[in-house]
Amino acid sequence: MQQIPAVRRRKLGAELRRQRDLAGMTSGEAARRAGWHQSKVSRVETGRSSARPEDVACLLDIYGVRDRELRDLLATLAGKGTQRGWWHDFRDVLPPEYRDFISLETGACRARTMENSVVPGLLQTPAYARALTRSVLPRLGAREVDALVEVRTARQAVLEQDSPLELHALLDEAVLRRKVGGEQVMGAQLRHLAEAARMPRIRLQVLPFTAGGHIGVTGSFVIFSFPLIADLDVVVIDHLTSSLYVDRQEDLRAYSAAFDRLRSHALSYDDSLAFISGIGSGSDSWIGSGNSKGA
Repeated sequence: MQQIPAVRRRKLGAELRRQRDLAGMTSGEAARRAGWHQSKVSRVETGRSSARPEDVACLLDIYGVRDRELRDLLATLAGKGTQRGWWHDFRDVLPPEYRDFISLETGACRARTMENSVVPGLLQTPAYARALTRSVLPRLGAREVDALVEVRTARQAVLEQDSPLELHALLDEAVLRRKVGGEQVMGAQLRHLAEAARMPRIRLQVLPFTAGGHIGVTGSFVIFSFPLIADLDVVVIDHLTSSLYVDRQEDLRAYSAAFDRLRSHALSYDDSLAFISGIGSGSDSWIGSGNSKGA
């Protein structure tokens, strides 16, 4: 059986349990109707065991779920039609949790990210990614560095696919002023950010130093959202080669509220673009409206 990322198993199990509750059934009754042992239902609902697409279809039939989009989504979470991801070729240098992160990113419809130190991976130039990797992981050999840079670049395909990922990124001013790789590399990176900010599915906002202290200074994070089911959202604290998943509902609400608060303190989209362009041109003479905040 295909190995499904743990976070996807938990999300699938939680939604199957929700559907069982909506149907007014106990786990024992569901197991009896499916011809399973009760422990199998429990293991699937807690994410301890993978559920095959046919198992999911069986349970949804029992629960009376007829919504085709919902059924297709849950079947996808169970691995239906999922081919081996391109990131599998990098399994020698990518830990399992980072491969899980890429799998989630590939299947998400929206990502909201707060970055207080470095440019988000989806918006990094190859030169910036290389300089950053060498700085953070100085002991890596040339082959490993090349592989990590290739992964960062390959991930960006989600922004240009048929149904592109919607990306909303909040960048602390420190991200723009930290000269990763030197003047030339950072200059090219800032120009790339300005170009990306003009793409229809990408929204960039800057949190200037003048905004003062804010919750984002405590750590960067990204919130992935998926089609149809809000409960499938997951917060990921993304490091260079690993990720920490946060998927409890109370934590999701807290991170979503934090993102909204940060957004309200950030510059508007137009002022953010002017801010980025001003730093990138070296003039550093950006003049904004002062009160033009997140739109």
